[in-house]
Amino acid sequence: MPHTPRPAASRRARRRLRAVALLAPAVTVCLVAADTPPVPLGIGDPLFPHLGNPGYDVTAYDLSLTYSGTNTEPLRAVTVIDARTTAGLDRINLDFAHGTVGSVEVDGEPARFATAGEDLVITPRKALEKGDRTRITVRHTSDPVSPEGRQGGWVRTADGLAMANQADVAHLVFPCNDHPADKARFTFRVTVPDGLTAVANGLPVTVRRAGGSATWTYRSAHPMATELVQVSVGRSSVLRRPGPHGLPVRDVVPEGQEAALEPWLAKTPGQIAWMEEKAGRYPFETYGLLMADATTGFELETQTLSLFEKGLFTEPGYPAWYVESLMVHELAHQWFGNSVSPRSWSDLWLNEGHATWYEALWSEETAGRPLADRMKAAYGASDRWRASGGPPGAPKPPSTGNKIGIFRANVYDGAALVLYALRQEIGRPAFERLERSWTARHRDGNASTGDFVRLASETAGRDLTGFLHAWLHDAKTPPMPGHPDWQPAPAAPAPVAATDKAPARQATAG
Repeated sequence: MPHTPRPAASRRARRRLRAVALLAPAVTVCLVAADTPPVPLGIGDPLFPHLGNPGYDVTAYDLSLTYSGTNTEPLRAVTVIDARTTAGLDRINLDFAHGTVGSVEVDGEPARFATAGEDLVITPRKALEKGDRTRITVRHTSDPVSPEGRQGGWVRTADGLAMANQADVAHLVFPCNDHPADKARFTFRVTVPDGLTAVANGLPVTVRRAGGSATWTYRSAHPMATELVQVSVGRSSVLRRPGPHGLPVRDVVPEGQEAALEPWLAKTPGQIAWMEEKAGRYPFETYGLLMADATTGFELETQTLSLFEKGLFTEPGYPAWYVESLMVHELAHQWFGNSVSPRSWSDLWLNEGHATWYEALWSEETAGRPLADRMKAAYGASDRWRASGGPPGAPKPPSTGNKIGIFRANVYDGAALVLYALRQEIGRPAFERLERSWTARHRDGNASTGDFVRLASETAGRDLTGFLHAWLHDAKTPPMPGHPDWQPAPAAPAPVAATDKAPARQATAG
């Protein structure tokens, strides 16, 4: 978002840097002989071929965590995975890279295990056949201290922990199939010392207190990608309010900060109602903000409970329109990215482009900041963004050791520019029908760029393949429909784009 004035901040913007070692080439054969050495697998994602694992589909996770009260000590954990095999398996690979495994069971029987790259490779006593339903139980630790040079997963806050798993670091926290293509339902059981509050995605089920501790249980009603998991512990207040059509809205804030943060929290129900007018009914069972007392440099759309830095709302220099636009950005992700998740990481533009689109539309409709002005500025920078990061629909792989590097301007304002061009081409009524149809048709699932192109063509009543291919894949930005005067800006360095992952909280307040 380099073309939108950015407010001054008392601290410099920070980026998450996630250094990750390159693994062996992706393995597509998932049935291996039991006496061969364990190897890391992957599902062959175009950007991250070693993420995820083939041969099974996870249906549910049950994650139990015990927190000692000190956020530098490993948590005791048990991860139970229910899955259905999609191929015969002598071994089961899980992504897990930052903890100690004590034992593994498959269907109640002890299983051998080893590590290979960032995989936990499990050998059950009996090979699994295609179509089997299986339960994997892993007893392990979960270390909240990030490995050297690798950020993400647990985020240590002033009073406890929160979680930020995007794009590829849920497996620093718990064993999983760490790719958004394999969504599953989650149950969380978080045990903390008395005086602390545990929260997680979904709705609360029970709180059981005994022996100076409390176990908080939460359950998600909808499938969720591992990158969107949220668990937080700390000295927190949980504030509740009704949303549209009785939707329970719960916010989590540091104790003692309730009054200062309430004016911002009170805006959420109205923002949900606004988004429902644009994209259809809110897709989940609850929503709210987790305001963490931490310095991260980003906000994150963890499902049903978006993660925000508390400082975004308390530090001077951020005008209301800017803060609200970031609130709407993360809220829009609940439809675009969370309910409708990308089939591969190359489809990221569908997440970030749409969230940026509604962020900008909100700013136009509520703060008088014209969408066309922002899109014209994006058009001027688009060729540079495409040269540095690839076109929106074919982003370049991130540099070695920096998977968060896929979150570039080309998939934020560059992708919102694609949506603006599409609205110019097919008209506002057809575009708005498309948006609502997209979220309804693919709710709780995964969808690709090809799926979007097909639905856009169906909605418009004509083939838009060529039009959208140029906008999504060409090295140069196509002419903008209705704006023949728009031209690429002179070749000068583009300002850093503000994103929910690394917001450029700088420049001038406006």
